[in-house]
Amino acid sequence: DITSTGTTLRMNRLEVVDEVLASSVRLFARPEVADDPKIRQVKTALRSVLDAEGKRYLMMNVPEDALDDVEDVIPGMGGPTVMDVAGTDAVAVHVVVDEREVFEVVPELQAAGASDILVTEIERLVP
Repeated sequence: DITSTGTTLRMNRLEVVDEVLASSVRLFARPEVADDPKIRQVKTALRSVLDAEGKRYLMMNVPEDALDDVEDVIPGMGGPTVMDVAGTDAVAVHVVVDEREVFEVVPELQAAGASDILVTEIERLVP
């Protein structure tokens, strides 16, 4: 958490000088209980956190007549979610993208007509 965004490090004028530990997550169980619903539930919970790493959730408002242009820019997972914005001729577009694509995609979305763009971290991602 301290180094995930670097904010805490910058606030305290610190920098990472060495990686002390790299770890991985493992789930152990006896073979006869490996398919137990509780084991599957824990596995799903752990996997969802790992799958969320490196992903960002983008939300934006888009005029309906610019939707095709915005969809051409979005690389998302299985296409964006599009919802009407009450009382307007705009839609809300939600999409999951790789974190490394955010800085490139946001200006392209703006150029395509998107506004009010929010970028948030994802705690869990269950495909």
